[in-house]
Amino acid sequence: MPVITIDGIKIQVPKDSCVLEGALKAGVYIPHLCHHPDLPEHSSCRLCIVEVEGEDQVVTSCTLKPRDGMVIQTKSERINRLRSLALDLLLAGHPEDCSTCPKYGNCELQTLIQYLGGASSRMKHRVKGFRSIEDNPLLAHDMNRCVLCGRCVRACKDLRGVGILKYSTENMETYIGTLHDKLLKDEDCRFCQACAEVCPTGTIRDKRSPMEGDKTREEMIVPCRAFCPAHTDVPRYIYLVKEGRYEEAAAVIREKVPFPKVLGYICNHVCEMQCKRSEVNEAMSIREIKRYAAEADTGTFWRGKGKQLPLTGKKVCIAGAGPAGMTAAYYLRKQGHEVTVLEANSQAGGMLRYGIPEYRLPGNIIEEELQVMMDAGVKMECNKRVEDPIVLKEEYDAVLLAMGTHKGVRLPIEGSELKGVLVNTEFLKAATEKRESGMGKRVVVLGGGNVAFDCARTAKRLGAIEVHLACLESRENMPADEEEITQAMEEGILIHPGRTFERITGESQADGVEFMEVLTFAFDKNRRPVITKKENSKSCIQADTVIFAVGQRPELRKENGLPLTPGGYIEVDEKTLRTGIDGIFAAGDVIYGTRSVIEAIASGRKAAASIDRYLGGDGDISEILAPVTEREDFIGKIEGFGDKTRAKEQIVSADERVSSFQPYHGGICGEDICKEANRCLQCDLRLKITPPRLWGSFDREEEVR
Repeated sequence: MPVITIDGIKIQVPKDSCVLEGALKAGVYIPHLCHHPDLPEHSSCRLCIVEVEGEDQVVTSCTLKPRDGMVIQTKSERINRLRSLALDLLLAGHPEDCSTCPKYGNCELQTLIQYLGGASSRMKHRVKGFRSIEDNPLLAHDMNRCVLCGRCVRACKDLRGVGILKYSTENMETYIGTLHDKLLKDEDCRFCQACAEVCPTGTIRDKRSPMEGDKTREEMIVPCRAFCPAHTDVPRYIYLVKEGRYEEAAAVIREKVPFPKVLGYICNHVCEMQCKRSEVNEAMSIREIKRYAAEADTGTFWRGKGKQLPLTGKKVCIAGAGPAGMTAAYYLRKQGHEVTVLEANSQAGGMLRYGIPEYRLPGNIIEEELQVMMDAGVKMECNKRVEDPIVLKEEYDAVLLAMGTHKGVRLPIEGSELKGVLVNTEFLKAATEKRESGMGKRVVVLGGGNVAFDCARTAKRLGAIEVHLACLESRENMPADEEEITQAMEEGILIHPGRTFERITGESQADGVEFMEVLTFAFDKNRRPVITKKENSKSCIQADTVIFAVGQRPELRKENGLPLTPGGYIEVDEKTLRTGIDGIFAAGDVIYGTRSVIEAIASGRKAAASIDRYLGGDGDISEILAPVTEREDFIGKIEGFGDKTRAKEQIVSADERVSSFQPYHGGICGEDICKEANRCLQCDLRLKITPPRLWGSFDREEEVR
């Protein structure tokens, strides 16, 4: 490896590197703009010039190869003068006012101006007059800010292999445009965003700010991973599915969640709502990709191969065998603790089993996932209701309360105690256990969330000839997933949004519900509903069964000594999930109310890490199950990439699905799964691009040199 001297400092530079890159890696700063370590050299900016002993002319250090014994100076009067001239040339066609640039404060050009002491302004400033292009998804192009460093062109062609950007000329001005001056989508852009990542100015930039809200830059660049409550590595497993490596993909999912098949069926897929592909045309079908990988898995990469620490001698009791409790049990067992789960019901699963109908989540899937936890050594005791959690501390070193919210809410309106008035949790549990629920033939469900739709669709399958669903929210603000609403309507369920529940009519038996139309609906600062009703809008729906589906609560008693919130949930420290009693923790719906399964899993993981630390462990429950391999940056061009539509899911017709509780959703077929995975923008590849190394990040003494 050649040894060279730069400004009196001896450094080693690899033969295949350039002097500029060798100097930067050694901590010696040389100003530069067109250079980027991941891209071929361009040497157009002329800012990285240096003097080499024995040579008359200055040379660009980005193209200078090291020779053993080479002596280099990075600063001199001549170098400073030539750099100043080069900077003037760059700034001649750049806007004078930097403060209006969205990249202000994070611009490489701006820091170069500061380093070089400002521009001498000997060049006459000119206005390029290009129209800022805001018509592309994800990216904005403002060529008035371009300094023609060419990084974006090289990133598109040489780094990604797409090659749709090029130098063009218009009215004597050179600019960077697309091959045929079309929009990116029409040029088959892959929307990998590498061009924005390497752009040193605000010329090509993200429309969505990389520092939006309380998310980090990395989280905003890969939002599907960031917004998943369990932070599953979505891009990684989608890539593996694209490659046909389904078992590895399933192992990646299992690195964060022990219920991959369950989630493949019923995850609320908030990751899809943040998917950048949706801004191109349609979001990735992430849940269905997860399901396909999980169903194709045989456990090759994880079964019997994950983390299992030696026994610690510590015992943990978990109350509740739902997704939060079982997730915590699984990871605590892997940390070496003895874990016993106490479940009040006759079978484990919590709301997975008793709150989600079989047509959405088959029972055999739950059994299969739970068996993995039993195989890991988790002990299960059913028909064991925990009445006094404090007593458990006498036998166990730590206790986790994860009992969920199994008590349905019955609104205190007239007629709520009549015969024929049911609550969501009891109704769904009766259906699961195939018991008589007391349902008649004409049903009204009160509520607009997913559980309300579960009740309505279950009633239809149990033989109700007419099912109505009414809620306070307007149609566009209904909290249920859109797919739930659409499928319910297909099944003949009549939806009445924007309705108040005035009273349930009848003498001893419910015979209908009176409603009024809602003009406005909001919550005050204390989360109490504020409703404005439309005058003279009273109406009535006849029914012999009314099901309240307006919320759920945990079955907790104040006498058990646990601090509770005003809403009746267990009060915990948000960071540690500790209750007010030493050694007792809580997780899942019992601390925040009814939410999604993936949020319960995330809460269970958090509790496991916290309890492990409490018991003397390091709290690190992470594991790598799938082989970690480097992915290819060169993704290539795909014709019509931006217009590739989301794969269609296999869904049984409404007429057929309402006749039984058989699963109606078949996921994505094998012929389409790789095509769907290939629609991914692979946003995470952007994180592999070397970030800029600004002069402010170098040692102060090196800056002076």
